[in-house]
Amino acid sequence: MTRSGVKVKCVVWDLDNTLWNGILAEGDSVAVRSEARIAIKALDERGILQSIASRNDFDAAMSRLRDEGLEEYFLYPQINWSLKSESISNIVKDLNIGIDSIAFLDDQAFERDEVASVHPEVRVYDAPAVAQLTAMDEFIPEFVTEDSRNRRAMYRAEAHRKDAKHAFKGPEEAFLRSLGMKLSMSLAHESDLPRAEELTLRTNQLNTTGITYSIDELRVLISDPGYRVIMVDLMDRYGDYGKIGLVLLSMGKSAWTIELLLMSCRVMSRGVGGVIINLLRKECARRGISLRTRFRDTGRNRMMYVTYRFAGFREMDGSSDEGLLENDLSAIPSLPDYVQLNLAPALGWFEDDICPESGMCSAGTPDVSNITRAESVWPSSARSVSCRDVCEA
Repeated sequence: MTRSGVKVKCVVWDLDNTLWNGILAEGDSVAVRSEARIAIKALDERGILQSIASRNDFDAAMSRLRDEGLEEYFLYPQINWSLKSESISNIVKDLNIGIDSIAFLDDQAFERDEVASVHPEVRVYDAPAVAQLTAMDEFIPEFVTEDSRNRRAMYRAEAHRKDAKHAFKGPEEAFLRSLGMKLSMSLAHESDLPRAEELTLRTNQLNTTGITYSIDELRVLISDPGYRVIMVDLMDRYGDYGKIGLVLLSMGKSAWTIELLLMSCRVMSRGVGGVIINLLRKECARRGISLRTRFRDTGRNRMMYVTYRFAGFREMDGSSDEGLLENDLSAIPSLPDYVQLNLAPALGWFEDDICPESGMCSAGTPDVSNITRAESVWPSSARSVSCRDVCEA
């Protein structure tokens, strides 16, 4: 039942006579189905998110789930008297995932048909399917990474961020500064390849080409001196986002080309893509080489094209290479001070500007002025140096 090869990213459960036997609102002594409990835990281990669309009293239903030890498994539960299609729309919006990656379980044919009529992309299943759910191909990821296993916790942390943002009084940049974000970039290693492949398979909106790469293809690229496969990690005071980005660079003598840039939708509002693009612009300008990038319209990644255009990328005049853009490397803005940037030494960026012995930057090199000091001793794993901390430039 896979559609266009898309795996299920979120299972939305009905409650009465689906997740549990009985009807809560009618006073039944409901009991969670053993096969449902097994499925919930197995799906969670695989990194598949779960939510609820149920016609019930919210407090009563959540209390029952809490008594059963299952409350924590469900993100943005929609327990109300609205149409199930509306509940699914809200879940998709809150999770910021594609609606074609949603599966819906309900014992009532009317409810399944109502959802299917409004959201034909959603996969719908009758309640008895719960017993076979974890064996179905669409519910079996290609692999399970550490980020997969932590996905629910990461989304819960994001819910706390949303609550904090809603309560925050002040401009957007001030809120971002309050998060204390730390962005790390390092070369991919063998242990990173499953997550790197997963990112190319799962990321659609913030993906510049939509081209997927297998572990074997990525393994070849990390061994090729003409390429760099770069993993991007992000954390803040609410927790670790995990490995949320991937950059594939081809390294020509006169030009670098971004073959692929992608970011998890979870960091869409954090400005991470712009930080990485401007970091690459600064580094290429410093080296006196050109910066190019590829863009391939997938029908879902328009935002990335807009991001590139705002960053100064334009179609190359006279180029026969369709989708190849070039940056003029002018008017490059300073990197924002609300992000602490940690660059792994193996990247080789800013090597001429920063001395590992002293942590001093060369005078007149503002390109690194906002890379903040994280440690007083030069770390072996990442550079974290601030010009403003150690010199007057």
